[in-house]
Amino acid sequence: MTQAAGRDVEYQHEGTRMRGLVVPPRGGAAADTSAAAVLLIHDAFGLGEEMTGHAARLAEAGHPVFLADVWGERATPSSAAEIGPLIGAMARDRDRWLGRIAAAHAALDAQPEFTGRPLALLGYCFGGSSALEYLRTGADVAGVAAVHPGLDLLEQDWSTPGSGSVLLMIGADDPMATPGMREQLEKHLSGAGLDHQFHLCSGTTHAFTSAKAVASPDPEVFAHNPRSAARAWAATTGFLAELSAPAS
Repeated sequence: MTQAAGRDVEYQHEGTRMRGLVVPPRGGAAADTSAAAVLLIHDAFGLGEEMTGHAARLAEAGHPVFLADVWGERATPSSAAEIGPLIGAMARDRDRWLGRIAAAHAALDAQPEFTGRPLALLGYCFGGSSALEYLRTGADVAGVAAVHPGLDLLEQDWSTPGSGSVLLMIGADDPMATPGMREQLEKHLSGAGLDHQFHLCSGTTHAFTSAKAVASPDPEVFAHNPRSAARAWAATTGFLAELSAPAS
């Protein structure tokens, strides 16, 4: 996977050092300042190679990317024993969780590459849940793309939603995004008046874009699906292009 060349950006949240990464747009596409900027929120494994690989591909297409560091100190947990407590701590303290997303957003706003561009949140797994929670609680952005988000992590109070179009890429057999959870979220998005689209991938469970799920020990819960991953990428880049288009 192509890796991103960029610059480190340190920021703080409640005394924790966060180590984000800016990946500027590449080549001739960099001159197109109408292309949407992206705040990329990592999955449970942190700001590692998969996330920087996604950022590199987006930068090649002309999108500046800010990779948030939600865990702090750019931690990259590698096992369920490490990941479970991290996610559990955020779910128990949503002010802290969403404060870390807001801190990344503020750090992005201070970077010159992002000035004057529409902003999209792009999150994978836990990052997709993070993006949706940030939207639920008032984020004002152009769009939110959530790829196999854990809908089981979302709260149900949408009384103060933000703004922006929404794209969801979900496996039809994902136990963390069941039909009931999807129906509930669709009702909330409709009730909030938010433009949204659901892409449901058949024969697909959780974490279907991740290389870490290729040899899944529990494929009924999570497993890599190359076809669904390719479709998710195509849908995501098309969504960003739509956000980038000048208003008619």
